[in-house]
Amino acid sequence: MNSPNLTRPRAVEPPDDHPEAGVPWHFGDPFAEQRAAARSAAVVDRSHRQVLAVRGDDRLSWLHLVISQHVSELPMGSGTEALVLDAHGRIEAHMTLAYPEPDGDEEPAVWLDADPGVQVTNALPKGGKQPLLEYLDAMRFWSKVTITDATAERAVLSVLGPDARDVLAKTGLPTGTADAQDYASAAARGVVVRRMPWPGRGSYDLLVPRDELVEWFDRLVEAGARPAGSWAFDALRVEALRPRLGVDTDERAIPHEVNWIGTAAHVAKGCYRGQETVAKVHNVGRPPRRMVLLHLDGSIDVLPETGDPVVLDGRTVGQVGTVIQHHELGPIALALVKRSVPTDAELLTGVDDRVVQAAIDPDSEPGEHVGPGRRTLERFKIR
Repeated sequence: MNSPNLTRPRAVEPPDDHPEAGVPWHFGDPFAEQRAAARSAAVVDRSHRQVLAVRGDDRLSWLHLVISQHVSELPMGSGTEALVLDAHGRIEAHMTLAYPEPDGDEEPAVWLDADPGVQVTNALPKGGKQPLLEYLDAMRFWSKVTITDATAERAVLSVLGPDARDVLAKTGLPTGTADAQDYASAAARGVVVRRMPWPGRGSYDLLVPRDELVEWFDRLVEAGARPAGSWAFDALRVEALRPRLGVDTDERAIPHEVNWIGTAAHVAKGCYRGQETVAKVHNVGRPPRRMVLLHLDGSIDVLPETGDPVVLDGRTVGQVGTVIQHHELGPIALALVKRSVPTDAELLTGVDDRVVQAAIDPDSEPGEHVGPGRRTLERFKIR
């Protein structure tokens, strides 16, 4: 479903097979768009995302059983992030939730938005793949819930930057207080507004009526937001160390490797598929890989691509995810690398004629987590 904003003047489509296909990549000056998103305000069309609505008396208790986050007592006016994992704890879907107070006489709903085209393993013994909506619908059993695909009705716009709150206020949308909690959600004028901690502090996601997508984009521009493409969003996302499913994760990735423990996967709640792996690695083990930010050699005109190997002393020690040109940091990338790779290692990444030097940003290193189970084991080691 291509966005009508692709017909705007100066709108540039993403390259072929780009994960953000269907929405503008940029509007002629991607670095200026990034600067606006970081320093003032920018609006990004993310209407290619899938939007689902969960309604019914059991909406929270049922969701609590099928996703990785603790939502049984999620208060109205809030939101969160969550995952769907396979039986081995590997990531299959990532979604962001909004649970606003109903707008007028609307039925209460939990809104989920996820990357387009997500496929998850079904619950049958042979474990075939099926779309996210089909999986969730098949897991309803006798619960009093309905799950509907609202993608044809709702579209996602993101407003980024320190002036985002002022921009929304000028359009009459609720923004909460300046110190509102992350994922705080509200609904007004037919729009669901969710405050986001990324890709920059004070960002907002809007679920607008799809047939009003262009009108809302225009209103936000008139209120002071610069039109920006997915390039700007991804540049800030990479800087903020936020992964994108299927780009910065592979079929083996677990939540611990990509900073989704706590933010999207709850370690203390049970009763969801893959929970055993989440709890075991958190309490006793260590993830085999970690996600880091790579600074790439910008002295040559080629860059690695998603999936290219990261090499140390002739050995493959990881793979590259999102590769992006950042307005301040230059060429950067997210990468999954082995836990044993030193932070100061001299790395290479890319293949054939696009091999470049790469260095790990030390500030991107995740803190070393030692679970209570591992601390106990350490005490009993024979010295």
